[in-house]
Amino acid sequence: MARRIDIHPTHPQGRLLKQAADILRDDGIIVYPTDSTYALGCRMNARDGQERIHAVRRDSVRHYLTLICPDLSSLANHARVDNQAFRLLKMLTPGPYTFILQASREIPKRILDPKRKTIGLRIPDHPVVQGLLAELGEPLLSATLTDPSLDTPLLEPEELFDRYQKSIDLMLDVGACGLEPTTILDLTGPRPLLVREGRGDVSRILDLEHG
Repeated sequence: MARRIDIHPTHPQGRLLKQAADILRDDGIIVYPTDSTYALGCRMNARDGQERIHAVRRDSVRHYLTLICPDLSSLANHARVDNQAFRLLKMLTPGPYTFILQASREIPKRILDPKRKTIGLRIPDHPVVQGLLAELGEPLLSATLTDPSLDTPLLEPEELFDRYQKSIDLMLDVGACGLEPTTILDLTGPRPLLVREGRGDVSRILDLEHG
């Protein structure tokens, strides 16, 4: 049976982060808060965890997951970042943005776009995520916690846990989280391409697109 742990949203308790990291190391999946919405997460190399995330979301295995990194150094180890992309990443991270980039050889092929060899990456601005990544020592493979059968996303942690507790191993509860997904930017071309407008501000991005 899954557990729901109340964790401090700005000063997360180290012992609770360790419990979550231990579950991830055992190839479990967790629900955790981000600077946009609650999300599902597992280790990057947890094939079973990846399949379970798709099952919880009831989506296709062709729906590509996102790699959650603690900082630019980690992100650059998992993607090819040119100077222009680095300047934009430095300006927008940490924050509610997902960046599509060419993947490095460190990324398992099963989580890549097979045609473009790209991966979505992001660096959330949330103390719980940052603390969890520091404790785990590696990026998280992740997806927004959504359900196609619902007209509107669930906001309250109690509702989320009641609905998903049989499909997950742990939920880190910080109270109500956001409902707006990240802004998605494709950085594989000569200019940044806005793929989806979400929580992240796009005014500076549009200036770069049309500048």
